[in-house]
Amino acid sequence: MHPKSLSDWLSYIESQHPNNIELGLDRCSAVLDKLNYDRPKNDIFTISGTNGKGSTCTFLTHFLGMKGLSVGTFTSPHFVRFNERIAINGEPVSDDIICQAFAHIEEIRGNIALTYFEFNTLAAIYIFSNANLDYWVLEVGLGGRLDSVNMIDADVAAVTSISLDHIDWLGDSLDVIAQEKVGIARKGKLLISGVNNPPKSLAVRASEIGADLKQKGEDFYYNLNPNNTWSWQGNGQSINDLPIPSLPVENAATVLAILSYCGFDLEFEVLSKLMLDASLTGRYQTLMTSPNIILDVAHNPEAAQELQRRIKASNKQTVAVCGMLHDKDIEAVLTCLKDDFKQWYLADLEGPRGASSDQLSQYLNTSKQFKSVAEAFDAAVKEVGTDDINIIVFGSFVTVADCISHHEENY
Repeated sequence: MHPKSLSDWLSYIESQHPNNIELGLDRCSAVLDKLNYDRPKNDIFTISGTNGKGSTCTFLTHFLGMKGLSVGTFTSPHFVRFNERIAINGEPVSDDIICQAFAHIEEIRGNIALTYFEFNTLAAIYIFSNANLDYWVLEVGLGGRLDSVNMIDADVAAVTSISLDHIDWLGDSLDVIAQEKVGIARKGKLLISGVNNPPKSLAVRASEIGADLKQKGEDFYYNLNPNNTWSWQGNGQSINDLPIPSLPVENAATVLAILSYCGFDLEFEVLSKLMLDASLTGRYQTLMTSPNIILDVAHNPEAAQELQRRIKASNKQTVAVCGMLHDKDIEAVLTCLKDDFKQWYLADLEGPRGASSDQLSQYLNTSKQFKSVAEAFDAAVKEVGTDDINIIVFGSFVTVADCISHHEENY
C-alpha cells in the first residue's frame, strides 16, 4: 500500500536507501529505462557548477517563459516545501502530481534501491514528460558525471563555476573537480563554461568528450560599466548597458552565452526586463525591510567573496546571522568575511552535519552565540532594529530555510 500524503512519501523514500548520497548512474538508469518518458519538444539544458547553478536556471527559465515557451525546471535543495524542486513555467507542481510520480516510480523500480535524490530526479522527468513541454532545465545536485541528472543526455550543458566543495565526493583539486562537472557534456553538443580562470583539465576533458566548448574570457565576455550597467560580447554580438540584476552578473553573462549560441535573439528590451525581474530565494534576497533583512545561502569561499562584494557595494553597515554545516570550509568562509560585519550572531544548526556556534566562533574576534537560527535572528532584529544597518542571514541553505520558516510563523 502506497503512502497517501507527500510528507508520507518523502519519509518513505528517505528510508529506501542506506545512504543519503551514493553517486553513480547504474541504479537510476535502470529505472529510467522502464519509465518510457518523452523528451521535451526542443532542448534539455543541464547546469552544473559549484556556485551559480540556481541563478543560471532561474535566468533561463524566466527568459523562456517571457518568450511564451513552456519549461520544466528541476532544482535542489528546497527551502520550505519540497514542491519547489519541480516547477513548470516557474510554478511548483502540486502535491498530487508529485505523489502520482512517486507511485509510478515505486511500481516500476522493482528491487532497485534508490536514494532520495534519485527518486526526486525520476519524478521530475516523469512529470515533465507527461506535461509535453518545450524545454527542460535541470540542475545537477552534486558534481556532474555521476549525478543522477546526468543519466539524461543534455542538448546544452553549462558549467557555472568551479571551486573546492564536496571534496569527499568530488576530489581535492580543481583539476579533478572540473573533470567531474564537465562530465555532463555530450559529443557534438554545446558546452558553455562560465568558469573564471578555468583549470586546463576543463578544456582537455571537453575535447575528449567531443563537446563544442565556448568559454568565458575566450568566446564571450562581460564587463561592468561606470554608469552601474553591464555589457556582454560574444558570438559576433554586443549588448550594452544592461541593468545590473539582483542575481550575480557573471551568471547572467553565462546565460546570455547559452542563449546566443543556441540561436535565440538577444533583444535589449527583453534582456533588460529579464535582468530586472529574475530573482531567486536565498540569493541576496530581501526578506523584509525596516529593519533590512537579506538572505544569502553563501557557504563556500567563492560564494563568500561574492557576498563580500555585495556588502561593499551596499555602502551600509552590516551584521551577520550565521549558521553553517561542519563539512564546509568554515575557516575560509568566516576568515573572508570576518571584517565585513559589525556584529556576528552565530547559530547552532541541528542534524548530524550541523556545526555549533562554538565551532564558528573560533574564527572570529567577537560574536554572540545562540542555540538556533530563530534565536539568533530575533536577537539581531531586536538589538539592531534600524534601517541604516543590513542584517544578512547566511552560511547554509539550512540557515536560510530555518529563517524563512521562522519569519513566516512569527513576523
